[in-house]
Amino acid sequence: MTNEVRARWGGALLVCGKCSKKLGGGFGRKGKQSLAKALRDEPGLGKGRRAALGVIEVRCLGVCPRGAVTMVDTRVPDRWRLVDAGADVAALAGSLRGEG
Repeated sequence: MTNEVRARWGGALLVCGKCSKKLGGGFGRKGKQSLAKALRDEPGLGKGRRAALGVIEVRCLGVCPRGAVTMVDTRVPDRWRLVDAGADVAALAGSLRGEG
């Protein structure tokens, strides 16, 4: 028997935890949040089942860029993003929601 739980996610963002740990933050208003935490704070994104797009921090994606965090949008798995430290998270979230 298979049990299911409904979620409103249209996709998920997989954020590399190893890249985030190496940066020691770099995102958010004061530049001290991890990318995953900063994205979860944006409207429409989050980790709960009611978010439109889920944000999940994973162990390591194996790319390991300098000064950036690797992120995979499961809606377009063939294009991985490298998000530089200090990037505008609100603009990134807007592009992920399709606003620009």
